[in-house]
Amino acid sequence: MRTVVAIYTGQGLADPLKAVFQEVLPGVRLVNIIDDSLIGDINKAGHIPPGVARRLVQYYRHAEEIGADVILNTCSSVGEVADLARSLIGVPIVKIDDTMTAKAAASYDRIAVLATLPSTLEPTMRLVQKQAERAGREVKLVNGLAEGAFAALVSGKPEEHDRLLLETALRTAADADVLVLAQGSMARMEKKLAEATGKPVFSSPRLGVEHVKAVLDAL
Repeated sequence: MRTVVAIYTGQGLADPLKAVFQEVLPGVRLVNIIDDSLIGDINKAGHIPPGVARRLVQYYRHAEEIGADVILNTCSSVGEVADLARSLIGVPIVKIDDTMTAKAAASYDRIAVLATLPSTLEPTMRLVQKQAERAGREVKLVNGLAEGAFAALVSGKPEEHDRLLLETALRTAADADVLVLAQGSMARMEKKLAEATGKPVFSSPRLGVEHVKAVLDAL
């Protein structure tokens, strides 16, 4: 049986992602490593502190020791740490948002990136830009920061989170051809946002797991 170890910096995505794995990769052993202090430390610092990067690399090493065939990095805020860690870890590391951002960059000229945290928005926008450069394309990036939405969510106000995210989507949709959801936990809003804006909306969980499947199939 193949093993995938998923690394989380917060609690919200583990159960939804488990459901996607059961559908896309039902025969795979899924092991979760969750440390929600990581996103807290990133938000407090406004960037990725060295201690967070060190802990993440340790978790990648733990995943290797567990017997992972593939490591899934589930947090867009730390994707650049995953890029650097690939040279240190002997197991493929898949970033959950790689396929989503590549798909958007390859097909659309104006791309709105929606996020509830600057620490997630900025690296995701950089990733979209890199994907566009790899594809030899020029794209316009639209900032879709839903200010206050993350605070509402962690305060137990999911309806307020969803309202702020919807308002941000409607505001940015006029200047965009596609909306990209920077955080996997926002995937449950994908259909609602698409219906409200009339624009394509991409989220990362299913595309990320399909990427894992492709890597496993190639091993």
